[in-house]
Amino acid sequence: MMRHACLLMAAALLAACAATPGPMPEQDLAGPATVRVLRDGDVWTADYVLDRDAPAWLFTDSALTRVDNQPWRPRAFTVETPGVRIERRGWHDVLVGEDGVPVPRRVRIRFEPFSGNLLAAYDPALTFTDGSVALYSDQFDMRPLANAADADALPMDLNGVELDGEVVRALFRDQAGPVLMNGERRAEAERPEAPTYVLFGDVPVDETAHLAAVFDPELPAWIETELSAFTPRVMSHYADRLGAGQSARPTLMVSWAGPTPSLLSMGGSVLPGLVIMTFEGVGVLEPTPEVRAGARWFIAHEGAHFWLGQVVRYERVRDMWITEGGADILAVRALARIDPTYDARARLQTAVDECAGFAARPIHTAAERSEHQAYYACGAVFHMLAEPGAARTGGDVFTVVRGMIDANREDGILTADEWLAELTRVSGDASLAGDIRRLLTDGAADPAAEIASLFQRAGVAHEVRDGRVVLL
Repeated sequence: MMRHACLLMAAALLAACAATPGPMPEQDLAGPATVRVLRDGDVWTADYVLDRDAPAWLFTDSALTRVDNQPWRPRAFTVETPGVRIERRGWHDVLVGEDGVPVPRRVRIRFEPFSGNLLAAYDPALTFTDGSVALYSDQFDMRPLANAADADALPMDLNGVELDGEVVRALFRDQAGPVLMNGERRAEAERPEAPTYVLFGDVPVDETAHLAAVFDPELPAWIETELSAFTPRVMSHYADRLGAGQSARPTLMVSWAGPTPSLLSMGGSVLPGLVIMTFEGVGVLEPTPEVRAGARWFIAHEGAHFWLGQVVRYERVRDMWITEGGADILAVRALARIDPTYDARARLQTAVDECAGFAARPIHTAAERSEHQAYYACGAVFHMLAEPGAARTGGDVFTVVRGMIDANREDGILTADEWLAELTRVSGDASLAGDIRRLLTDGAADPAAEIASLFQRAGVAHEVRDGRVVLL
């Protein structure tokens, strides 16, 4: 009856009728909130069956784009269900019902996979030149709100915030064939407990004893060769120095955004068992020493997160300096061990210079200013403070980090208090922790002088030249 009614409607109403999902099965009403993500040719849809009436639903993953510091979802998602829209409230995207009425229990969203780079968040999609697409599983998660205005009061960091409802059950299907998730192809994949990427398409998986890799067919050949050879080497080094990591055989998924003129770009992230990378620009077409070093640096940093970021993770976004700065210095020391020509001092000098620029304001709130690099730079500086003390007993930064990882494997959280307590133990100087806390919460009027003072007391070799802290 509904189908015949739609056929008899005027042309202006046909689109609305087609966009409105059909009758809701009774069994769906009784189950958890669910989204079914489907690719049908060039059309992508996300069909939600919600488990309660609520005037608003909060998207729990709402980061801004790196290029223009704007929300990405409004430009990629189109709500086809009448009476519903997406709006930005505070730090978050929210699905709202018009005039305060509850959002319908069934909602259809048509979307275009968004492959732009986000600030300190996983890219919603990776696109491959053969038409394959990998979707980030958690971009579709939502939680109910009593009203849309409640989102205004929510912090940017939702860690530790109690939200109503449960994680939305997400199912992924491709009409063209099975999807790939966690190394397995399935007719329909259900989002696992940990976030991941789900691959739609036939791009092949290259499997070895130490690595499973998905390379874009058009990726410059030297990158594939380099990553295939180098990734197992650096991961083996980390395993030897840090103990068991999150995955002994990771999957590497690498996309190619094309030879964009006047550009050299490498980006990506790491999830449980999975390293994501995207290369772009004419600058990466040939394996110059600088580009090769950049590719190695990238995989070394991301690989470190299988330990410092996944075996243990930070408690709040404000503590991102623990994992990002830690991954930076682990990468520096690993690369120097693997490649004796690697200039570790130059890389760490960059961190010192950048931290001196960022720490004029509280490092804790860097994310709210879109200054995420502060966590990398100042985190690396803080980790450097532990190295002289560790060296006095025959250790190094790997010794220090492994101790913190092993002490927190059970609960999986490495707090700032725990990190600072270990620095105090290794260095024998409690004043270092106090000054770091002040940089975190307040910033400093003269950050370079503060860094020089920290280095002096910890025993990091340096000198001050015209107000600049220079590593020796």
